[in-house]
Amino acid sequence: MNFNRIIKVGLTAVAAMVSLNSFSQDLIARQAPIDKKLKSVDSLALQKQIRAEQSEYPALDIYPNWNNKYVHVYGDAIVPDSYTIDLTGFHMPTTSTKITSPFGPRWRRMHNGLDLKVNIGDTIVAAFDGKVRIVKYERRGYGKYVVIRHDNGLETVYGHLSKQLVEENQLVKAGEVIGLGGNTGRSTGSHLHFETRFLGIAINPVFMFDFPKQDIVADTYTFHKRNNARRGNTAQVADGTIRYHKVKSGDTLSRIAKRRGVSVSRLCKLNRIKPTTTLRIGQVLRCS
Repeated sequence: MNFNRIIKVGLTAVAAMVSLNSFSQDLIARQAPIDKKLKSVDSLALQKQIRAEQSEYPALDIYPNWNNKYVHVYGDAIVPDSYTIDLTGFHMPTTSTKITSPFGPRWRRMHNGLDLKVNIGDTIVAAFDGKVRIVKYERRGYGKYVVIRHDNGLETVYGHLSKQLVEENQLVKAGEVIGLGGNTGRSTGSHLHFETRFLGIAINPVFMFDFPKQDIVADTYTFHKRNNARRGNTAQVADGTIRYHKVKSGDTLSRIAKRRGVSVSRLCKLNRIKPTTTLRIGQVLRCS
């Protein structure tokens, strides 16, 4: 009698264990899609957080600060030897295709952007998605201008506007209207002064953008730091395609030629001068 009862109790226990195991497996099976959804939610939350941080400070991984006061504030920044800039998503700042003044030395000084012919009141738009860093007026320079920092590492400058239509710290999309063409500041006729900079270093926009065709040159542009590029005496031009030197006190053609690794005759030919030409402090010479 006792033996039968023991067997019955044992069988009941086994049945309970089987039932519990089946319930556990069923619970695990039900939990799996929930865990997957939670992981998906966590991933989306992380992506949202990353996007929020990027929008707060675009290209925060390479820029040391966010400054609403000065255009050129990166003198102490660590410039990488090379950096690939994503150009997809670009929008021409204006529909104008006429370049009235190219990038390079002009009137004894460096022209760190290019000028595009626009009329007063023409629409000017943001070149990429980004965040407006500066909206200011400079009487002897840019006039009314806007500076935008972009997620790809570039900063773009739009000068001589007649009207600014954005505010500092405002997020903008590529193609969004930011101002109107004008003739303010140091300007001799209505045009858009357009600059592309990386950590304060001016890059010739035509290396990246084909203005006559209203398109990008390639999907990416790789910035290369020149070993002899220093803020101050040397006008910095990315990629080393064309190099310039700003004359300082004590400079001679032979000293400049030796420093830049070119011959005096080459310097003279590039700048249409003679070996006997007197150099002026502040004069910009092309070196390659």
